[in-house]
Amino acid sequence: MPDNPARFYTRLPEGAVRCDLCPRRCVITPGGAGWCRMRCNAAGELHALSYARPAAVAIDPIEKKPLMNFLPGTRTLSLGAFGCNLDCCFCQNSSLSHGTYNANGDWRILTPRETVSLAAANDCPSISLTYNEPTLWIEYAMDIAKLARASGLRTVLVTNGFIEPEPARALYPLVDAANIDIKGFSEEFYESMCGGSLAPVRTACEIFKNEAGGHLELTNLVIPGRNDSPEQQEAYLDWVEAALGTDTPLHFNAYFPAYHYRQSPRTPATLLHALRDRALERGFRNVRLGNI
Repeated sequence: MPDNPARFYTRLPEGAVRCDLCPRRCVITPGGAGWCRMRCNAAGELHALSYARPAAVAIDPIEKKPLMNFLPGTRTLSLGAFGCNLDCCFCQNSSLSHGTYNANGDWRILTPRETVSLAAANDCPSISLTYNEPTLWIEYAMDIAKLARASGLRTVLVTNGFIEPEPARALYPLVDAANIDIKGFSEEFYESMCGGSLAPVRTACEIFKNEAGGHLELTNLVIPGRNDSPEQQEAYLDWVEAALGTDTPLHFNAYFPAYHYRQSPRTPATLLHALRDRALERGFRNVRLGNI
């Protein structure tokens, strides 16, 4: 199966490379792959396996991303691939986030130009990079976004925000709107439940809204007993208010048992309503509840 040269890496001695795309900064020896399994060392060059190979293509309402204040009432052409750079034990889309490409797969090829043509042919004013973690196929995402903008279409990014500042600053100005998933508002939660870190995600949100100037909405999947404490939720609202502004739309979504984590019950609607009421009380203008 052919692959595609990647960006955002550093060559190291003896043919190794360091991927500089996400905070994991994987050092990859020749013939090996990074933690995400999507970025591979081919003879001392970093290659991206998922370029132009979407594992999922669909037309969705824009509200499904979820976005509540961007092109409301329209449809969006949605693309997703395999892989993720976090390991959320509660992942609600594990078939894609933990899927892999293999040499025997008959993968559909969809070039950036074909993607833009497909969106236009289906009366979709936007293309959404979604389903798995789209920054893992940042080269494909950037090529799509550039062609979409030249054709008068918008680009939407649905992401976990676990990305280094340099690639974020390359991708984000090409994107018109994003929903960034705030898994929980503590380093302990990210480390124990996601195998990652909160700090890079906060930085990514601030780069997207305050530097790139895109339309940003945030989603928080509320897991009873894990990230729903008043202290954690107040800290989350404090940060959004100070760093991004109370005009930032917030989504609080219900968790349901999935993947490897089934210890918490499905999030009760009463808890989500209380979180929404508190956010509105604090002056947030747009708050929506999901999965209820």
